[in-house]
Amino acid sequence: MLFRVPEVDAADHRVLAELERFRVDLRHQVAEPRRWLGQLRRSLIAGAIRGSNTIEGYTVGIADAEAAAAGEEMPTSHDRATREAIAGYADALTYVQQAARFEVFTYHPMLLSVLHFTMLRSELERSPGRYRLGPIWVAGASDNPPVYTGPDADTVPALVDELCDWLQDGDPDAPAVVRAAMAHLNLVSIHPWRDGNGRMSRCLHTLVLARELILAPEFSSIEEWLGSSPHNTAMYYAALGDAQGGSYQPGRDAHGWVRFCLRAHHLQAQLVERRLEIAAEVWRVLTDQVAAAGLGERTVAALYAATRPDGVRRGTYAREEGLTRDQAVRDLAGLKKAGLIEEVGHGRTQRYVAVGAAARAERSVQSAHSKQPLRDPYGGR
Repeated sequence: MLFRVPEVDAADHRVLAELERFRVDLRHQVAEPRRWLGQLRRSLIAGAIRGSNTIEGYTVGIADAEAAAAGEEMPTSHDRATREAIAGYADALTYVQQAARFEVFTYHPMLLSVLHFTMLRSELERSPGRYRLGPIWVAGASDNPPVYTGPDADTVPALVDELCDWLQDGDPDAPAVVRAAMAHLNLVSIHPWRDGNGRMSRCLHTLVLARELILAPEFSSIEEWLGSSPHNTAMYYAALGDAQGGSYQPGRDAHGWVRFCLRAHHLQAQLVERRLEIAAEVWRVLTDQVAAAGLGERTVAALYAATRPDGVRRGTYAREEGLTRDQAVRDLAGLKKAGLIEEVGHGRTQRYVAVGAAARAERSVQSAHSKQPLRDPYGGR
């Protein structure tokens, strides 16, 4: 037995309608050919990678997460476990991005096991992809009872089968964000594996939205929001705890959990909309700076990337803009001579970051937009 999709009330329907408006508006904006969108997408993917892993204790800076999203070496030194956790999750999200438009796709236990193996592939001692064989619980504070105890191990295969059957055909009329929230709750409550259940459940949440073609996964995920602050993470665990009741009790009402997820989606959509506005404005300002320096228009892409936390790398710039190595070197040299970027790091982690007028412009735009607080879709209730 799984947690059932709850009835949503009038307030939830209002938030769902607002989320639909966000979806339509964002789809129109994303559909327009804007050169900065590729870098914004990578930033959003990095936020999801960073957020979901932060919840599990694997903490990296946004620059490191953006490097991982681009398939590059992280500029900051981290222990092996952290590096592997970030890389594994980045690969899993890459699959989710591509799976959004697979012609042949089925929710199947093997799909979940493969995604789980991808995330934990470097930790074979934790049996990635294989169901747990014994009891499991989520520990609370030291010397306190567990905050959650999963169902018996011998029930796991049948429960995962039931979940996949539901994902394939269950509650087709329920809003996609509600189905995604319930997939998340059910998988994390079944707790099929020895480790990585939280990351897998958040990844499945994003996959359900991707398959519904609500919006590109990077624009619809709430993984970044869940892990973006200790406050958000605490609310996430509290909402899960309220829904679960300390043990596997699928007869409990999941309405509070669904409302939590709807609110998180709304707040994340507001953030994405703000980032689109910031990106467009920063691009316009940098275009003027490049023109004033007498540089070619294509260098705006390099300068914009240099304003990102990870900066711009010569190889990445050349690949994304279809340039030769010499062309990329000349463009970056021109921006450096104009006092708009400077080099940081050495060897494989060498990159260029914005300085001077370019850096000040980006900070000014960010500051102006950040003064407006986000709106609670439920009015703080």
